[in-house]
Amino acid sequence: MASLTTASQEELKAHKVPLGWRDQCSALLIPLNVCRKDKYYLPWECGHERHAYEKCQWEDYMRRMKALSKKQLAEKAEEE
Repeated sequence: MASLTTASQEELKAHKVPLGWRDQCSALLIPLNVCRKDKYYLPWECGHERHAYEKCQWEDYMRRMKALSKKQLAEKAEEE
Protein backbone atom coordinates (compact mmCIF):
# COMPACT_ATOMS: atom_id res chain seq x y z
CA MET A 1 0.00 0.00 0.00
CA ALA A 2 2.09 2.91 -1.24
CA SER A 3 0.99 6.48 -0.88
CA LEU A 4 2.33 9.73 -2.27
CA THR A 5 4.71 10.04 0.66
CA THR A 6 5.96 6.44 0.70
CA ALA A 7 8.85 5.45 -1.55
CA SER A 8 9.26 1.98 -3.01
CA GLN A 9 11.81 -0.45 -1.59
CA GLU A 10 13.89 -0.12 -4.78
CA GLU A 11 14.07 3.68 -4.42
CA LEU A 12 14.99 3.39 -0.76
CA LYS A 13 17.75 0.89 -1.54
CA ALA A 14 19.07 3.05 -4.38
CA HIS A 15 19.31 6.09 -2.10
CA LYS A 16 20.68 4.02 0.81
CA VAL A 17 18.00 5.08 3.27
CA PRO A 18 18.53 3.26 6.61
CA LEU A 19 15.79 0.88 7.73
CA GLY A 20 14.89 3.10 10.69
CA TRP A 21 13.92 5.96 8.37
CA ARG A 22 11.74 3.92 6.01
CA ASP A 23 8.34 5.13 7.15
CA GLN A 24 5.26 6.90 5.78
CA CYS A 25 7.33 9.97 4.83
CA SER A 26 10.19 8.19 3.10
CA ALA A 27 9.44 9.70 -0.33
CA LEU A 28 10.00 13.17 1.14
CA LEU A 29 13.23 12.14 2.85
CA ILE A 30 14.96 11.19 -0.40
CA PRO A 31 14.89 14.67 -2.01
CA LEU A 32 15.76 16.22 1.37
CA ASN A 33 18.87 14.07 1.68
CA VAL A 34 19.84 14.77 -1.94
CA CYS A 35 19.48 18.52 -1.35
CA ARG A 36 21.45 18.31 1.89
CA LYS A 37 24.28 16.47 0.16
CA ASP A 38 24.32 18.92 -2.77
CA LYS A 39 24.32 21.96 -0.45
CA TYR A 40 26.97 20.55 1.94
CA TYR A 41 24.46 20.34 4.83
CA LEU A 42 24.22 24.12 5.19
CA PRO A 43 21.44 24.77 7.72
CA TRP A 44 19.85 27.63 5.75
CA GLU A 45 19.51 25.54 2.59
CA CYS A 46 16.80 22.95 1.80
CA GLY A 47 14.24 24.67 4.03
CA HIS A 48 11.26 23.77 1.85
CA GLU A 49 12.19 20.09 1.68
CA ARG A 50 12.87 19.96 5.43
CA HIS A 51 9.57 21.66 6.24
CA ALA A 52 7.62 19.24 4.01
CA TYR A 53 9.32 16.23 5.63
CA GLU A 54 8.81 17.49 9.18
CA LYS A 55 5.16 18.31 8.46
CA CYS A 56 4.62 14.78 7.15
CA GLN A 57 6.29 13.36 10.26
CA TRP A 58 4.05 15.46 12.51
CA GLU A 59 0.87 14.48 10.62
CA ASP A 60 1.87 10.81 10.82
CA TYR A 61 2.45 11.16 14.57
CA MET A 62 -0.94 12.80 15.06
CA ARG A 63 -2.64 10.06 13.00
CA ARG A 64 -1.04 7.35 15.14
CA MET A 65 -1.96 9.12 18.40
CA LYS A 66 -5.60 9.46 17.29
CA ALA A 67 -5.70 5.76 16.42
CA LEU A 68 -4.21 4.89 19.81
CA SER A 69 -6.74 7.09 21.57
CA LYS A 70 -9.63 5.41 19.74
CA LYS A 71 -8.23 1.98 20.62
CA GLN A 72 -7.91 2.91 24.28
CA LEU A 73 -11.47 4.28 24.37
CA ALA A 74 -12.79 1.09 22.77
CA GLU A 75 -10.93 -1.06 25.30
CA LYS A 76 -12.25 1.06 28.15
CA ALA A 77 -15.82 0.73 26.82
CA GLU A 78 -15.45 -3.06 26.63
CA GLU A 79 -14.34 -3.22 30.27
CA GLU A 80 -17.46 -1.40 31.47
